Amino acid sequence: MTSLATPTGTGATASAPVRRGRPARSSGPDVGRPSVVWALPATLFFTVFAIVPLVLVAVLSFVSWGGLGPPQWVGLQNWQALVHDPVMVKSLWLSLLLTGLGLVIQTPLSILIGTWAAGPQRNRAILSAIYFVPLLLSAAAISVLWRALLDPNFGVPAQATWLFGDGNLFGSRSGAIAVLAFVGTWQFTPFHTLIYQGAARAVPQVLYQAAQIDGAGRVRQFFAITLPQLRNAAITSMILMVVGGLTTFDTVLILTQGGPGTDTTITAYYMYQKAFKAFDYGTGSAIALVLVVVATLVSTIVVRVSGYDKMRSDLEGV
Repeated sequence: MTSLATPTGTGATASAPVRRGRPARSSGPDVGRPSVVWALPATLFFTVFAIVPLVLVAVLSFVSWGGLGPPQWVGLQNWQALVHDPVMVKSLWLSLLLTGLGLVIQTPLSILIGTWAAGPQRNRAILSAIYFVPLLLSAAAISVLWRALLDPNFGVPAQATWLFGDGNLFGSRSGAIAVLAFVGTWQFTPFHTLIYQGAARAVPQVLYQAAQIDGAGRVRQFFAITLPQLRNAAITSMILMVVGGLTTFDTVLILTQGGPGTDTTITAYYMYQKAFKAFDYGTGSAIALVLVVVATLVSTIVVRVSGYDKMRSDLEGV
C-alpha cells in the first residue's frame, strides 16, 4: 500500500498553505488611529497659552495703549524709541551679565554637588535633603529673607563691618549685582544639582570598573568618565539657566527694585516698569518680544555650539 504521509525531512507541513499578502489588521482601539490625534490636547494647550498670547503681545507692540480706551496704531514708533533708549540697552547687558554669572558659578557647583550626592557616602541622603530646602521656598520668600539678612542697618553687614565696609550692599552697582548673583545661586543651584545627580546615577558602573582596572584614580575617572557622560544634562541645565536668568523678575523687584538708580534694572524689570507702572503697554510689549528673541537666540547658540541637537544617546563617544 502506498503511504499518503508527507515527508518531514524536507520541512514541508500538512497544514494549509500560508497566505502571502497584507497582514491582518488588529481590531484594537489604538491601531490605525493617526498619531496626530494624541498630540491635539498638548497642541491646543500650547496654542491657547503660548502662541495666542505671543501674537497678541506682538500686535500690542505696534500700538499705543494705556489700558483704557481703544488702542491707537503707531507702527514702528515703540521700536524706534527702544533703539534709542539707553536704559533698554543697559538692561539687556545687565540681563546677559547676570545670566553669565549664573552659568559660571552655578554650573561647576551643581556638577560637583550632584556627583557627590549620587554616590554612596554616609549620611548622603540627610545632607542632600537639607541642601535641597531652597527648592521648597518661593522666589518671593527667598528674596524677602535675604533682604532682611542683608539689611544695612539691622542685618549681617551691620554687624560685620570689617567684611562689608559700611554694610550697604544695595547702595553700589557692584554690591547690588553681587547680591543678585549670590541669591540666585543659593536659590537655583539645588535644582540643577538634582539634574546632575540623576545623570550621574545613570552612568554605567562598568565604565568605572574598567577604569579602576586600568589604574585610574577618582580624579581621572571624574574628568574622563563622569564629565563626558554628563554632557546632555549640562546642556539641558545651561539652557534652563539662560531662560531663567533672562526672565528673572521677582528677585530684582524685592531686593533692589532696579536700583541704585538703574544699575540693576534688567530687561524683565524694565518691561514691568513700562507696562505696569508707566501704563505704556505698547512699549512694554515690545520689550517682552525683545526678551523672547534674545532668550531664543542664546538658547539656540548653546544647542548649536554644544552639538546637543546631533547627539543620539547618552553613551555617544564611549
